[in-house]
Amino acid sequence: MWTVIIALILIGLLLVVLEIVFVPGTTFVGIAGVVLAGVGIVLAYQHFGTETGWYILLGTVGVTAVALFFSFRSKAWLRFANKSAIDARVNDDVAMEVQIGDEGVSVSTLKPYGRAEFGSRTYEVKSLGDYVNVGTRVQVIQIQGNQIIVKPLN
Repeated sequence: MWTVIIALILIGLLLVVLEIVFVPGTTFVGIAGVVLAGVGIVLAYQHFGTETGWYILLGTVGVTAVALFFSFRSKAWLRFANKSAIDARVNDDVAMEVQIGDEGVSVSTLKPYGRAEFGSRTYEVKSLGDYVNVGTRVQVIQIQGNQIIVKPLN
């Protein structure tokens, strides 16, 4: 019976550590770990009595605390972390290609944001609050940083 109790507690501990360190947010793994460890502790109380049950409960809590401490201290999760960063911006090359007064065609509905084509390139644009349908001719009236502001041409 000892092997079953120890196996349940260790598997539960492993699942809790996996939940907290490697797969946070899933909750299923952590709940399964807590349930397995709880079943192991309850079996210890039932088969070996209250005093032994308390020792096993306190031992489980202590081992869990030590395991979590060393899991965080080892920074094992950093091997799985995404360290790349996206540094591109929308319309990053606007100043070189599009000028105030250029005309183009909306390729998506502008409400007020959408996409328009100027020459052979497509850009993210903003209308002045107007709802602009697909295929409407638009004109660049302002460029603020990387934002192109357009108005529909009638």
